[in-house]
Amino acid sequence: MNLIIRLLVTAIVAFLLTKILPGVHFEGFATAIIFAIVLGVLNLIVKPILSLFGLPLTIITLGLFALVINAAIILIADYFIDGMVVDGFWWAFIFSILLSVITSLANSMFSDGD
Repeated sequence: MNLIIRLLVTAIVAFLLTKILPGVHFEGFATAIIFAIVLGVLNLIVKPILSLFGLPLTIITLGLFALVINAAIILIADYFIDGMVVDGFWWAFIFSILLSVITSLANSMFSDGD
């Protein structure tokens, strides 16, 4: 049940961010749900591989390269989802930062204290 709530929170936040950011577009809320699922799969499979290869840069930049990896994950999700359009790397970068912060805050409100 917790996974479904997290996916819905991510989908809602992502959909609302597309209303604020002019460089990220979804066709509808169904696309946002698909985005949340694809993002979860990419974070599970691709992100650890990118983080491993980017570890030296992450260490040199004191962790800031992790933000670039997050933006790359958004761009990969854009590639796989037909109803999603990201206008460039910087929009993916801004979108990933806002999505991470707002989703983290929203999930902490819905967590049951475990």
